[in-house]
Amino acid sequence: MTITQLQYVLAVAEYQNFTLAAQKSFVTQPTLSMQVQKLEDELDVLIFDRSKKPIGITEVGKKIVTQAKNIVNEAERIKDIVDQDKGFIGGDFTLGIIPTIMPTLLPMFLKTFITKYPKVNLIIREQSTEDLISDILEGHIDAGIAATPLEIEFIKERPLYYEPFVGYVPEGHRLGKSQKLDPSDLDISDVLLLKDGHCFRDGVINLCNSSKKRSDEHFQLQSGSFETLVNLSNEGMGMTLLPYLNTLELDTGKKKNLKHFNNPSPAREVSLIYHKSELKIQITEALRDVISGIVRGAIAFQDVKIISPVSGK
Repeated sequence: MTITQLQYVLAVAEYQNFTLAAQKSFVTQPTLSMQVQKLEDELDVLIFDRSKKPIGITEVGKKIVTQAKNIVNEAERIKDIVDQDKGFIGGDFTLGIIPTIMPTLLPMFLKTFITKYPKVNLIIREQSTEDLISDILEGHIDAGIAATPLEIEFIKERPLYYEPFVGYVPEGHRLGKSQKLDPSDLDISDVLLLKDGHCFRDGVINLCNSSKKRSDEHFQLQSGSFETLVNLSNEGMGMTLLPYLNTLELDTGKKKNLKHFNNPSPAREVSLIYHKSELKIQITEALRDVISGIVRGAIAFQDVKIISPVSGK
């Protein structure tokens, strides 16, 4: 039994197809199939039911796959121990970032990080929070950047920064002459929202639901981008809320429509999240140091109230 064989087993279990598993493992299909068969012969059990389409996993195979994940992770940990002892920060590192954070945060830190740590091969994916959680559990990504708290047992959360919500209120709106906003000013039927699946949307709903002023009307419009929400707002379709870093990219004409909240300002907590096993922790810590150092200078707000990205919390 070898680590490579267990890695092949995990690939087949994930993709339920020998050809696709071989492609993802960067080996030929006959090589992968032969190694899986050798392991089955050695153990004298069938791990996979090849008669099914897609390939099924036998009952004993499910137990073997679970244990294989633990063994492969521990093998990776040995590499980590050696790297940390040598002070080496390098190798592949896959980072997932949610869509409402990636466009503003990535340009701020990417060049600095790859310049400071040239031996790290940073692989970046834009993913929903749900996919981040699943991929961290399955070991498909090493860390993620998401709005927290998530309070998931197997995930560690390391806050990077606290990003205030900012109102975008066009001229002619009922709040257009207000110097600052308060959550009690918000009417949920009047706030343009991102579409379902975005945690920032959930945070806005939670903020509006905590205010005294509410409406029984349904949301009129939903969109997949903050730029669209701003443009719709300018067309008189309502107001919207933006994360603070997104407001830095607006042109001068649009910035005049921005309105900050009274202290404590509602804000989202943005964290680096990763598995509690802490694999590749030296790279995770390097990322955290670089991002925190850069964003600290961009966000000067201190008095904030964290709005949960999870509905009902």
